Amino acid sequence: MIASTKRRKAITEALTLLLPGAPYADIEAIRADAGARHMKELPPSIAVWLATVAHVRHQHTDYEQLLAEGYDRDAARFFVIDRTNAVLTSWRATRLLDPDDEE
Repeated sequence: MIASTKRRKAITEALTLLLPGAPYADIEAIRADAGARHMKELPPSIAVWLATVAHVRHQHTDYEQLLAEGYDRDAARFFVIDRTNAVLTSWRATRLLDPDDEE
């Protein structure tokens, strides 16, 4: 199900605020994920943040490889946090992952 027009607009605004320098292809993937049915109950800014972190983790780090090597999710996430934040920084993100925060 596609998000309502009002929600799509709010997601676009949240993306613009969070990731002013992200590449178009990444923005489009994040926009689609943030608008997914399982995210609809979340505020747009939270949906965008969660979709962003998941996208960066899966597409721009060794997270999948670490899982394939037998690391559990928490350990794999720990090992890719610096790379995740480096990507977010290169996109001029207004928020970074805090290693002390629980997701």
